[in-house]
Amino acid sequence: MKKIRNHVERLFYDLPETDEVIQVKEEITLDLQEKAQDLMVQGKSEEDAINKTIVDFGDIDEIKAELQLSSEPSNPIKKKHTRLNMWFSVWGSVLFIALMWFMNVEYTPNNIWFVYPTFVILWWPLSMYYYWRRQGGGK
Repeated sequence: MKKIRNHVERLFYDLPETDEVIQVKEEITLDLQEKAQDLMVQGKSEEDAINKTIVDFGDIDEIKAELQLSSEPSNPIKKKHTRLNMWFSVWGSVLFIALMWFMNVEYTPNNIWFVYPTFVILWWPLSMYYYWRRQGGGK
């Protein structure tokens, strides 16, 4: 049933070879091969069964549109900005914590309080790190 496999390959020629596209192509190929087998069991010749299966399958524009949306490469500029945002948050937090430490040591050396705002400030780079990782950073 090479004709079915070639037909499916032609249908998806303009999409990138992502895992999702490969999986959808395999599912469609297997479904079409099963249908052609069923038609051959009913008495059709192999050629007629394959042709009828291909004609009955029809158009896949909706499937392709959905796959194109999910397989479009992510914006590299956006990835660069998320990494930049993460590093900005790290350095901003370090500077703010250093300022708090300096104020603590300079003005109230007997009372250690700079630790409390440190825990609050550390959420900023931590959240930016997880956002960066979710966007595909570090690959």
